Amino acid sequence: MTAVAGVAAAVVGAVALPASAADHDGRSHRPRVYISDVQYRPSVRDDRSFRSLNGEWVEITNDSWRAVNLDGWTLADEDGHTYTFRHYRLDGRATVRVHTGYGRDTREDLYQDRRAGVWDNSDTATLRTDRGRLVDETSWGWHRDHRGQDRRHGGDHRGGHRH
Repeated sequence: MTAVAGVAAAVVGAVALPASAADHDGRSHRPRVYISDVQYRPSVRDDRSFRSLNGEWVEITNDSWRAVNLDGWTLADEDGHTYTFRHYRLDGRATVRVHTGYGRDTREDLYQDRRAGVWDNSDTATLRTDRGRLVDETSWGWHRDHRGQDRRHGGDHRGGHRH
């Protein structure tokens, strides 16, 4: 009996060792949320129709395994148009698309309920926490400071691609 218990303890210890080693590999275990993609000024006829406005969006990705409560977080452009997340939890390893126009919110799609476009051909999308801390920021087009694409972020994450 003692030998069986010793073998079982050794097997459990060997299995548990890689998991504990992974916990100390230097990677951050904080949630990593970032702007992963932007579609501005859709190719659809640029009018104020729902289809046109919903063809304009920003994707937010949670690259961690844990869900993140985005309640009170904001997504804003350079002109101060701000969308505030209300009662939304972004699951781990998930992406949500925030559309400009009207629609019914789902786990994968949220709607700002705006009647006019937000994201210009040259703009900046800024994501902040409910306390105003910068989470991520990405720019595209020709800016006043003569930059092309650019990004700043408040945490460590992999960058997504931009249009």
